[in-house]
Amino acid sequence: MYTPFPPPETRRATDSLKWKAYAGDVIPLWVADMDFAAPEPVLDALRTRLDHGILGYTDLAGAPETGAADLREVIVARLARRYGWEVAPEALVFVPGVVTGLNLACHALGGPGDEAVVQPPVYTPFLHAPGTAGMARRDAPLARDGDGTWRMDLDAFEAALGPRTRAWLLCNPHNPVGRAWRRDELEAAAERCLRAGVPMVSDEIHCDLLFEGRTHVPLASLGPEVARRTITLMAPSKTFNIAGLTCSFAVIPDPDLRRAYLQARRGLVPWVNLLGVVAAEAAYRHGQPWLDTVMAELEANRAALAAAMGRDLPGLAMAAPEATYLAWIDCRGAGLGEDPAGFFQARAKVALIGGETFGDEGRGHVRLNFGCRGELLQEALARMGAALRAR
Repeated sequence: MYTPFPPPETRRATDSLKWKAYAGDVIPLWVADMDFAAPEPVLDALRTRLDHGILGYTDLAGAPETGAADLREVIVARLARRYGWEVAPEALVFVPGVVTGLNLACHALGGPGDEAVVQPPVYTPFLHAPGTAGMARRDAPLARDGDGTWRMDLDAFEAALGPRTRAWLLCNPHNPVGRAWRRDELEAAAERCLRAGVPMVSDEIHCDLLFEGRTHVPLASLGPEVARRTITLMAPSKTFNIAGLTCSFAVIPDPDLRRAYLQARRGLVPWVNLLGVVAAEAAYRHGQPWLDTVMAELEANRAALAAAMGRDLPGLAMAAPEATYLAWIDCRGAGLGEDPAGFFQARAKVALIGGETFGDEGRGHVRLNFGCRGELLQEALARMGAALRAR
């Protein structure tokens, strides 16, 4: 019988990166991969396609701007319905992953001698993507308010935009700090990019995973001028836990920018696989009831984490994430030294990601994936609390 919440330990026998990276007594809450079964309509659609028995190329391989017409249709309708963002079907470019799309954007926009601006602490591929195209990285670190909430430092951001800047790489919602950027924050940053003539690349893969009535604002939806200068990267992979099927897309309204993007991929990046296209369409058409169920579990896990901070986890602090299923935890008050993730792995048998992975600004922090069953999270928190108290 189908359930979105199967026993997570069964993943150890499935070549799961998340579950096989550590010894069997370690609870893995590190990589951004939920322990939830994909929506039943997605599984049904995949079974139907497999029963057909022929798994050849999709039409995307021959017609990159018109292929996968049914998937284009459902994505265009979804963007209009959820965000009031009207895009043309031909504005969609399918790629086998948002990280791939991020690197492609750097290749399309710049090269050696050019620069790209990023805002650490930030998802690790942002730190490396400029270098794949020979571009230098310029950091405009996020700032933090007294309550631990992270925000854009607009003065630092503007100062980072120079004459050789060819891209601003935005994480929206933000991984790892969990911010769902407000419209006014995005407008302020975009206005500075427009004034400096800097194209924008927005990773919006977590856009459907929002808490407490938060709304997602696609950067390109701010207006025609912003849209003309923006490459938006989206995917069903995080939302519906189908990352292994590698189907993502870029929204590039401007024809010239889209041509440059398509040119950058030639001979290097393959088209998305057939089953990824099938799963994406089924998820977007029929996956909302599943997502509602999963979001209720994530809301409960997020509340449990917030309640545990300080009380059950002495010395730890967290600004409750506004989006994603990733908690950004400040461990500096616990006196765990330079490697809090190493402490929890060794002393609590809980695997997390060290904050330094996201840039120097993340030192003393850990990222915890709470996309799991509540009882597994509670066991991990109990182990972490016991390790902190036993020091």
